[in-house]
Amino acid sequence: MGTPPAAVPSLARLLSDGHDVVAVYTQPDRPSGRGNRLTPPPVKTFAADAGLPVLQPLKIRTEDAIAEFRSHGADVAVVVAFGRILPKSFLGAFRYGAINVHFSLLPKYRGAAPVNWAIANGESVSGVTTMQMDEGLDTGDILLQIEVAIGDDENAAELMTRLSNVGAELLSETLDRIEEISPRHQDESDATHAPLMKREDGRIDWSRPATEIANRVRAFQPFPTSFTFFEGKKLTIWKAVATDESSAAAPGEVVEASRDLVVACGGGTVLHVDELQLEGKRRMSVHDFLNGVRLSAGDRFS
Repeated sequence: MGTPPAAVPSLARLLSDGHDVVAVYTQPDRPSGRGNRLTPPPVKTFAADAGLPVLQPLKIRTEDAIAEFRSHGADVAVVVAFGRILPKSFLGAFRYGAINVHFSLLPKYRGAAPVNWAIANGESVSGVTTMQMDEGLDTGDILLQIEVAIGDDENAAELMTRLSNVGAELLSETLDRIEEISPRHQDESDATHAPLMKREDGRIDWSRPATEIANRVRAFQPFPTSFTFFEGKKLTIWKAVATDESSAAAPGEVVEASRDLVVACGGGTVLHVDELQLEGKRRMSVHDFLNGVRLSAGDRFS
């Protein structure tokens, strides 16, 4: 049971390990792209290519949905970023219940966006947990965990790619050792949450310290991205670095716009912007941007 690209490596590993995947559950096709055309989830595409039966129920809490789920007679349900809360009837349908691959070191960063919020909060370490699912939000007993260092310049999309492959390996080990693993309860006192991101989360608050803004630039990719406004147009910042430099300029004020683009942030800190994209334009280096846009020290981003 999975939907986005991060779930594909686990499904591929199940097949390469020789497991009999009796069904693949994924979200319904959604409109996507400029043409708003119905697009299948990556898991559906992979499963179809592998000749696996694919189910995309609109609802999973009906009697028919529950009966169909039980009819598969599986040993275990494997859940990787499926995108829905499973009812108790699903969790207890099979011998080994439902095992989830979660992209954090639980109980830290429970929720829909653990990778993004770990980077946004300046964590240096993330990881993957396999968990015996219960009815709570990522509150089930821990089976196995593995720690993964976060690169200094690594963005959320890059880290997610690495963790999805690590998760596939951890899932393989979990299923191989399922009879011998002793599940352990999560320590609620250490629990933190990683809620689904909203578009407004990406709006840059220039009163934050530069380090926090730089972390959020890395964290909010591919959605919602980090953006500000210049002369009424949305300006997306794709790469930026906080340095030890300081400035007395007001937050959001351009400190330098000749060779580099340097912006004042909260607490007298500054942010060096390396890659950005003005609304209606392509993504480009700061050098190319400054060649085409009139921007001077003293200008303000709103």
